[in-house]
Amino acid sequence: MEEKIYVTQEGLDELKKEYENLVHVVKNEVIEDLKAARAQGDLSENADYDAARDRQAQVEARIRDLEVMLNNVELIQEKKGRSQIVKLGSTIEIQDLDTNEKETFIIVGSVESDPLNGKLSNVTPLAVALLDKKVGAVVDVEVDEPYQVKILSVK
Repeated sequence: MEEKIYVTQEGLDELKKEYENLVHVVKNEVIEDLKAARAQGDLSENADYDAARDRQAQVEARIRDLEVMLNNVELIQEKKGRSQIVKLGSTIEIQDLDTNEKETFIIVGSVESDPLNGKLSNVTPLAVALLDKKVGAVVDVEVDEPYQVKILSVK
């Protein structure tokens, strides 16, 4: 049994868009590249043919990966209004108790993870520590050098 792939609606739309582009655009480009390389003659020493075959393998592998993901998607339900408990899809503001630094991010599935843009994977130690905790809770984050954060708000 495949494991669930947690994504927001935005993430699902991006996966579908990438899949459609690969299947309907990129795959055809690769086929044309292969035809052009074959037309050059001897395939045993044809670098263009080898490069096109490598690209074809990469595209086909990515298409298969996306098919598996799309068949195992679990949509993160975005709740409107304020919540007091951290869930997948929650936007959270926390404060590091050592530095007093505040951060805001949304907890998403690992496929959508983008820490530099405020999207934290649900499998990171920080997210694991925060999930199912309430606003105001002080949470221990278990990493090489453990630290504590306080949950300031959940949306």
